[in-house]
Amino acid sequence: MARVCQVTGKKPVGGNYVSFSNIKTKRRFLPNLQKKRYYFADEDRWITLKLSTNAIRTINKKGLSAVVKEMRAAGEKI
Repeated sequence: MARVCQVTGKKPVGGNYVSFSNIKTKRRFLPNLQKKRYYFADEDRWITLKLSTNAIRTINKKGLSAVVKEMRAAGEKI
């Protein structure tokens, strides 16, 4: 799987390392992704999602069923 959050769509972005002498070399900023299992009561099964920590907070706030409904409307397969 790619380094992309399934809920928010966060993915790596590019940037520069900047040394003391101000030499710039390329680097990547990776999102803080976690694999998390949730029990999806509506369908009576467990689902595993690859989420950013921001998305975990979103699920805690809105609820799993609301987030899954939004993901399916956006075309994500769960």
